[in-house]
Amino acid sequence: MSNSIKKLQSQVMTNVAEPRNVEAMKNQVGSTYEAIAIIAKRSTQIASQIREELHAKLEEFASSSDNLEEIHENREQIEISKHYEKLAHPTLMATEEFLEEKVYYRNPSKEAPKPLF
Repeated sequence: MSNSIKKLQSQVMTNVAEPRNVEAMKNQVGSTYEAIAIIAKRSTQIASQIREELHAKLEEFASSSDNLEEIHENREQIEISKHYEKLAHPTLMATEEFLEEKVYYRNPSKEAPKPLF
């Protein structure tokens, strides 16, 4: 798991969405829409990282034949899956990162255009 996700999960995070101060988000960026877009993009990144890690761990258990060891492996798969199910939703993680100003973002349309010559 990436460090930022581990740090967020080491804090006590629940899967319960809490009310947020939208005005504070707006003040950070300049518009509510832009703040939500930043959080959404970060959430997608976090979800992708978690999905890749889960698939990498579950790939170890992939087999083409059935055998008696499969019962034991299934228990391990279930434990891994349960761990990932307990993780906070990526949107909640991204919102926390944004509010704590841990997300780097930029808007090229707001930056001054560079001269062509």
